[in-house]
Amino acid sequence: MNLYKNHTFLKIYTLHFFVNISMTIFSFILPIILYDLTKSALAMSTMRMMDFLPNILLGMLIGVFVDRINRKFVLVYGNIIRLVIALTFVYILTSTDFVLWHVYVLGFLLSTIGYTVGSALNAIMPQLFDKALMTDMQAKFSLLSTMITIIGPGLLGMLLLWLSNELFLWLFVFCQLCITVIALFIDSVPTPKRNNKGSIIAEMREGIQALVGNPSLLLQTWTIFFSNFASSLVIGVLTFYVLDQLHFTKEQLGFMFTVSAFGGIIGAKLIHPLRIRFTRGQIYTFSMLADATALTLMFFSGHWLLMGLLLAIRTATSTMTNIVYLAIRQETTPNHLLGRVAGTTSMIMKLALPVGLFIGGIWADILPVAPIFLLSAAVILFNFVLLLKNKFQHTV
Repeated sequence: MNLYKNHTFLKIYTLHFFVNISMTIFSFILPIILYDLTKSALAMSTMRMMDFLPNILLGMLIGVFVDRINRKFVLVYGNIIRLVIALTFVYILTSTDFVLWHVYVLGFLLSTIGYTVGSALNAIMPQLFDKALMTDMQAKFSLLSTMITIIGPGLLGMLLLWLSNELFLWLFVFCQLCITVIALFIDSVPTPKRNNKGSIIAEMREGIQALVGNPSLLLQTWTIFFSNFASSLVIGVLTFYVLDQLHFTKEQLGFMFTVSAFGGIIGAKLIHPLRIRFTRGQIYTFSMLADATALTLMFFSGHWLLMGLLLAIRTATSTMTNIVYLAIRQETTPNHLLGRVAGTTSMIMKLALPVGLFIGGIWADILPVAPIFLLSAAVILFNFVLLLKNKFQHTV
């Protein structure tokens, strides 16, 4: 089936396009505006926390909401709310009466509604398409987001020479308006039938039970938890390490990250030919081995190009494992439980990020940085052994 000839898929794909564009614009311009207004690194890092706090604090509750309410309703009215928040951001950030905590509250709300809408979009796809198409669709969405991630910041940086910060904010609002309009035209779907109409706590428990009762998905969830922990150890210290100890220039740092970003395109492109020869379990399992190998080699690397290539391998393996994971979660979870299972798994996986960032920061202050790559590699290698022991490569 040629998905690009399917009108429903094209609507979802276009929606993904504007979602990625809007968030690329927002994540690009907001730190610049906050720096201009506050001159505070703490203000920018605190705002970054607003991105993942809703996922950790409200993930399971949002999952219950998405499973109770019609997904088309959530997409439409959730994006209308996001549009209102976007307009409020423009007012707050261009007002002479700027108050920082207002921005934090709006950022938290924007991230919360964004996660809710994203969860609804994830849950509505098995209602609109055959489940056999999930892997192919996730690969296409991943390729799209990676391309925007690579091209977007450079293009926006050039536009910054001609456009004001306020115009960037209005461009963000325009993208959100496009998302809202597209959501209106997505096909209607029935509200999921709930087997047990209990309390919110009972429904949360039902989502946990559904995850525990799906050994394949549970195993993947915990391996991604450990992968996120390993990645956050590295992410928190990588820039410091290459600038302070490897003495890369800022230009070399930029080239290194540019090279690494192309790994996402490679991973999204590889998934289809690899599926012809291997099971998804094999792709997922041996991606972990490739990731552990790349981290080990980063311990020995001293050149920006080699470091960029190793990061590209990591990005490619991460892209492939995410594609496989999201597809399997959509295929194997009963649709009336998909919001809760997605919320539970996402909360588990994201919990590793602040822990890893904290440990990585403390490590860099008191110990040599390079061995942290070996520690991260050991964590990923543990994932590989765990998958082999459970014969995951033969299960999906």
